[in-house]
Amino acid sequence: MMIDLGVPMSQIILAAEQTVYMVFVSLFLGTILAIIMSVVLVLTNADGILKNKYVFTVLNTVINIIRSIPFIILMVFILPLTKMIVGTRIGTTAALVPLVIFIAPYLTRLFENSILEVSKGIVEAAQSMGASYFEIVWYFLLPEAKSSLILSITTGTIGLIGATAMAGVIGAGGVGDLALTYGYERLNTPLMFFTVVILVIFVQIIQSIGNHFAYKTRNH
Repeated sequence: MMIDLGVPMSQIILAAEQTVYMVFVSLFLGTILAIIMSVVLVLTNADGILKNKYVFTVLNTVINIIRSIPFIILMVFILPLTKMIVGTRIGTTAALVPLVIFIAPYLTRLFENSILEVSKGIVEAAQSMGASYFEIVWYFLLPEAKSSLILSITTGTIGLIGATAMAGVIGAGGVGDLALTYGYERLNTPLMFFTVVILVIFVQIIQSIGNHFAYKTRNH
C-alpha cells in the first residue's frame, strides 16, 4: 500500500537532485581550496620546509574565524558576497557560495592533520633527491596521505548534507528544506520520516564508498 506523502514524487526527486547538486559542487570546489590551504599551512608552519610565520599566522587565523561562525549565521552574513558572485541571493546556486566557504576551512583542518601524519623522513628523502617544493607535495606528501584524505573528504561530505538543510533559509531547496517546509511546518509525519530515511541512506552510501576507497588506497 502506497503512503501519501502529501507532495508529488516529482517534487521529492527534484529536492534530491538539488541536495546532490549542492553537496557535490560545493565539495569539489571546497576540496580544491582546502588542499591548497592545508598544504600552505603544513609548508609554512614552525617545522615546515617553507617556514613563514606571517603567512601561517594570517591563514591560520582566517580559517579559525570562519570555522567559529555557525553556518546559518555565515550564510546570512555573506549574502552581499553571494549576490556579487552569482548574481542572486536566493536559490540552489546561491547556496553554493556559503557552502564552499563553510566546507573549505573545515576540510583544511582535516587535510592538514592528514598531511602532518606523513613521516618527516619521506620529506627529507625527497629533499635529498633534489625534489622541488611542488614535487615534494605532489609526489610524496599527498600520495602518502591519500587514504586519510579520502576519509576526510567523506567526513566533509556528510557535514555538507547537514548544511544543505539549513540552506533552505535562502530558498536553496533540497531534501532538508522539503522536510522542514512540507514536513515539519505542516505536521506531515510520513514525509518527515521519508526524508530522514533518504538522508540516512545517502550518508550510509557516502560513508561506505569513502571507506572502500580509503581501504583500497591503504592496502594498495
